[in-house]
Amino acid sequence: MLKREGDTYLYLQISDVIRARILAELSPGDLVISEAGIQREFQVARTTARRAIRVLRNQGLVHTRQGEGTFVSSPEDVGRPSGPQIPLYRHIAEEIRQRIKAGELPASHSIPNEATLVRQFGAARETVRRAVSLLREQGWVFTVPHRGSYVSPEDRWPG
Repeated sequence: MLKREGDTYLYLQISDVIRARILAELSPGDLVISEAGIQREFQVARTTARRAIRVLRNQGLVHTRQGEGTFVSSPEDVGRPSGPQIPLYRHIAEEIRQRIKAGELPASHSIPNEATLVRQFGAARETVRRAVSLLREQGWVFTVPHRGSYVSPEDRWPG
């Protein structure tokens, strides 16, 4: 329980609660509670939620990937320069593309649905949608409204 009238800032108290959860329940790579989730659970302002996450990030316990979320850091992540990384949606698209080329997802067959991809990659729905959109733009898949996305005929695949 937070001590709202105590001598410790709320964001430090929240970061302590989240740190305890990370150490007790989560593994490297697991998604950490979002800023919006912190706002709801602890009934605090967005800036307080951001500060709590920033404390954990500064301690090396978590890292944030824009548009994807905040994740528990692995020992390899700590102190690693945060240079350009492949966005998660591109990673998802590449994995689906490889499955198509390997014949695991044959032409005219559906690709895994959005909910399945969200679970498989631990990604947000918007991230999965962006991956499928990229595949569609490249010609690997086509989408039938209200039915799903399907592997394009092989003659429409990019060269």
